Amino acid sequence: MIKFRPRLSLFTALRAAPPTRRFATEARLTSDHVRIVEVGARDGLQNEKKSIPLETKLQLIEKLSKTGVTTIEAGSFVPAKWVPQMASTAEICEKLLTSPPQSQNAIAYNYLVPNIKGLENLVKIMDTAGVPAENTKSLTSTEISLFAAATEAFSKANTNCTIAESLERIRPIVELAKTKNIRVRGYVSVALGCPYEGPDVPPSKVADITATLLEMGADEVSVADTTGIANNDLALHFHDTYGQALVNTVVGLEHGIRIFDSSVGGLGGCPYSKGATGNISTEDLVHTLHSLGMHTGVNLEEMAKIGGWISGELDRLNESRAGKATLARIQE
Repeated sequence: MIKFRPRLSLFTALRAAPPTRRFATEARLTSDHVRIVEVGARDGLQNEKKSIPLETKLQLIEKLSKTGVTTIEAGSFVPAKWVPQMASTAEICEKLLTSPPQSQNAIAYNYLVPNIKGLENLVKIMDTAGVPAENTKSLTSTEISLFAAATEAFSKANTNCTIAESLERIRPIVELAKTKNIRVRGYVSVALGCPYEGPDVPPSKVADITATLLEMGADEVSVADTTGIANNDLALHFHDTYGQALVNTVVGLEHGIRIFDSSVGGLGGCPYSKGATGNISTEDLVHTLHSLGMHTGVNLEEMAKIGGWISGELDRLNESRAGKATLARIQE
């Protein structure tokens, strides 16, 4: 569970960050609205052992685009030898740029770029397609995500470099993204516990890395529990290894956080953390938020149908309690 007092250092660091960032698609600053970042099509699929056809990935993204979510992680520009499931990201990106799914709302499609080469590949596809980052015609936009870690051990395991080196690698990525009007989302991994260094990650270190990313020009930073004040530039990303994700979400709400990452059907995991389970499920998150009187714009029933469908496609259990309960109710 998130500890109250240490989190204050995060907010102290954020107060000093320059207020020049671009807000997300459909960003709303009302205290009862929560923006959900759907990570199922990238973070949720990347560790699946079964080969997933391109058509299934495109179907998943199209289905998600009709649920009311405004940000969807669509892929990762990483070498296929690192993450085989993301080998089709270029094709997905081209498809979403040239013929995006029809949706009732504007949608930002987000891509993880681990290095400058990844962003250059994305920019090349955008230039070839002749589609800008902000496509007003189709009400879609293209965003990127980049990662830093809160511990040296995880940084070396994940990116083969120190925290300081990873931040210096990130700087030119942000600079290039800004020249292309591409919105940047930063992640701070293992912010609440590390599989190598243990659970006591110094909050001051998380705050410093978060502030550095914002100072570089990141428009938003998601603080990630990778192992298990109204603010529009800080998000939380929880995994549910110990069943604490929803509890931590409520604590985040009490501290004014209004952006949360989640994955349909609870898809996901972490290859660098033995025993880590999937992300908090979108269905469970939406159900909890709605029960607390919050607004998300997300259709729970449609999301539950997608969770059931993709779980079947992957031959895995549906990890969402609210999703399974909702499916049982609407199928009566």
